[in-house]
Amino acid sequence: MARVMVSLKIFPSDIVADMNGLKETIKESLEGKATIYKFDEEPVAFGLIALIVHILIPEEASGTMDEVERRLKSIDGISEVEVLVSRRIA
Repeated sequence: MARVMVSLKIFPSDIVADMNGLKETIKESLEGKATIYKFDEEPVAFGLIALIVHILIPEEASGTMDEVERRLKSIDGISEVEVLVSRRIA
């Protein structure tokens, strides 16, 4: 069964002091839909840090990305979600 790895850039709505708390919230919200592969942090400007989240989803699952984006955008403290890369892995 092939999977798809998706890299998402998540912009917080403000400077977040507790990035680990935000990461935990993201993990909990994606439970059952996607597996977190890893998190990276990318400085944006003036202390604002964007999270790069790499997730794995089943290739056959229809509508999973829409649901993932909807769940992420509903998290308090996230202002924007951008898909950077989507690639199929075996």
